[in-house]
Parts: sequence; structure tokens; C-alpha cells
Amino acid sequence: MTFAVRVDASDPTPPYEQLRRQLAGAIRGGTLASGTRLPTVRQLAADLGLATGTVMRAYGELEASGLVVTRRGQGTVVADLRSDAVGVRLGGLADRFIADAVAAGAGPAEVRAAIDAALSRRGA
Repeated sequence: MTFAVRVDASDPTPPYEQLRRQLAGAIRGGTLASGTRLPTVRQLAADLGLATGTVMRAYGELEASGLVVTRRGQGTVVADLRSDAVGVRLGGLADRFIADAVAAGAGPAEVRAAIDAALSRRGA
């Protein structure tokens, strides 16, 4: 992986979220192309001085949003985003909104209500 990620210990954002955000941005921005193999969880954790669970959580969230695919024996690779570009983009936007809403103290019901209200204002 030619893309360098960094975790800032002084940043109040949890390390897994810093990692997830940087990797997601690199994937969406094309810095990490589809098919690019990411470092193993153990390797990236060792490189960054993080617990393996922290990296696993970041990779898990990237996989849940459709940005990476993990296959046993093949590792974690950047997904082909061309096939579902709109869905992937919406997933990323939703992930960021939810992270910001949770950081602001909102729960799941409040997040859903905010989305429903925004859609209603737009007539959707």
C-alpha cells in the first residue's frame, strides 16, 4: 500500500475512526484503487502502534460500507466501486453523518428522525 495513514494521539477522535476516515477518503478519492491489497490487521497495527482490535474495527466498518472486501486467505482489498458508485457514496455519506450525530450525543431514533425530517423538507 503506497498510501500512508497516521493516527494522532492528541486528536479526540478514536483511533479506529481516524484510520477508517483516512482509508475511506483514499479509496473514494482514487488514491487506493480497486483491487489494492491493504496491509494485514497485524501488520498495520504494528506499524501504527495500535491494538489489532482497533484496526479490525476500522476494516470492519470499511467492509460494512462496501469500500473493502475481506476474503479468508486473500486478505482485505479495495472493492470495485464502479459497479455501485451511488450506493457506495451514499453509504459513506451516511457513515459520516451517523458518526457526527453520535459524537453530538444523538441516538439511533434521533438519527432516523433527523433523516426523515430532512427528506420531508425536500418533498421526498
